[in-house]
Amino acid sequence: MVKSRPFKPPKESTIAYIGLGANLGERERTIAAALRRIDEDERTSLLRSTLPIETDPVGYKDQPRFLNAAASLATTRSPRELLDLLLEIERELGRVRGEGPRYGPRTIDLDLLLYGDETIDEDALEVPHPRLHERRFVLEPLAELDPGLVVPGRGPVSALLAELE
Repeated sequence: MVKSRPFKPPKESTIAYIGLGANLGERERTIAAALRRIDEDERTSLLRSTLPIETDPVGYKDQPRFLNAAASLATTRSPRELLDLLLEIERELGRVRGEGPRYGPRTIDLDLLLYGDETIDEDALEVPHPRLHERRFVLEPLAELDPGLVVPGRGPVSALLAELE
């Protein structure tokens, strides 16, 4: 586990969880840069992050292996504002959306997995992440961050992980 600088979240902050993935370029360096950039945001603080794990690609198989990690954040941003921040960081780190196959290679992928205990279904924003419960490479890092974490509408991360086995 990596822990960022000491931070006392404001009372109005929300704990959010994100997934990070990369399979092009200097994967570990890119994930670290994304975490630093998130922590530099004045309205969001990195609480904890997992060490990246190497995983096989899902969906589009003909591509390099991924490094995947997860992180918990305290933020005063709304879910939409947090998603916009993640997309901005992706662009800064060289991600070009819409090129190549869906689930294809990417320099960085930042997914908003959970935002407090909220369930959100809006245009281009679905929380909890709609495929979170199907993905070991997401559930294992989440369980490492918080073994008691509950996914709204799905149940405990530990139970979701057990269902995949």
